[in-house]
Amino acid sequence: MAVTQSELVRTWRHVLDMCKVHSGETVALLTRPGANAQNLAAAYHALEDIGCHVFELQPLIKSRPLRENKVAMEALRNSNFILDFIGLHLLRTYELDLITETGARMLYVVEPPEALVRLVPTVEDKLRVQRAGEKLRGARKLRVQSDAGTDMSVAIGDYKVLLEYGYSDEPGHWDHWPAGFLATWPNEGSANGVVVLEAGDIIFPFKSYVRSPIRLDIEGGYIRKISGGFDADLLREFMAQHKDPEAYAVSHLGWGLSSRARWTALALLGQGTNGNDGRSFEGNFLFSTGPNTDGGGKRDTLCHLDIPMRNCSVSLDGVPVTERGVVLDN
Repeated sequence: MAVTQSELVRTWRHVLDMCKVHSGETVALLTRPGANAQNLAAAYHALEDIGCHVFELQPLIKSRPLRENKVAMEALRNSNFILDFIGLHLLRTYELDLITETGARMLYVVEPPEALVRLVPTVEDKLRVQRAGEKLRGARKLRVQSDAGTDMSVAIGDYKVLLEYGYSDEPGHWDHWPAGFLATWPNEGSANGVVVLEAGDIIFPFKSYVRSPIRLDIEGGYIRKISGGFDADLLREFMAQHKDPEAYAVSHLGWGLSSRARWTALALLGQGTNGNDGRSFEGNFLFSTGPNTDGGGKRDTLCHLDIPMRNCSVSLDGVPVTERGVVLDN
């Protein structure tokens, strides 16, 4: 779907209004070479229309973490609102908490314009994610099952609950546009059971659909065995090449809540998407591996997989919240 620049600017203005960005606020744009030029231009136009003080930072962070750049960190910490066109470099290197602890609001935006326009967040998105978040915060056990053979249980409660609803309207809040899911991290060593990926599940960062079943045997919080055909071989080799035992840890778990996100979007957008349709489509179970530093833990690794799975049933303390990929708003 082609998006005109005027349509994109209107969309940006609407989302910035939802983020409570107002005249006189200082807004930082964290950018990188290759960031979507259409998005950047639309963001600048909308911010100028609002009357913000805007500046752009393009830090070199491949060889040294951003937190070592004291001038840049202070500029971000003293900003009211931050548009992040870089993303995961911040999430996994502790800068995020250092920046948002000052009350700065941050919105991560890396999806192509057509996805942004199609997945404009709403207040109801936030309310739905918050309602689900209350259930997740109050639970102590999460179990996921599927007809394909998945049956895994984890203890939860030691780590924070992540809520993503597509806009950042509260002091210190980080969010991702587009979005519509929630997750938490299992208590250390508590994940046990079997996860079976079936055809149609999605593996990120591969940005590809699973074609043949992959069985993951999980014990004591870690994947102990990966079995199956070609897809399993590819996954096994990818994880092994990191030479890091922490790559096999079970990381954040949750489910998608966006009725507008599309499971099929990856087939159309391909490598041009960061994959938030896949992470957010309603009823998916989001299984992940690797680090838990962004949840408040100490386990860090460069190998991180996000795997949205279809047709799963999720329960909290024995109470179902999804059934075969259908969200139960009970």
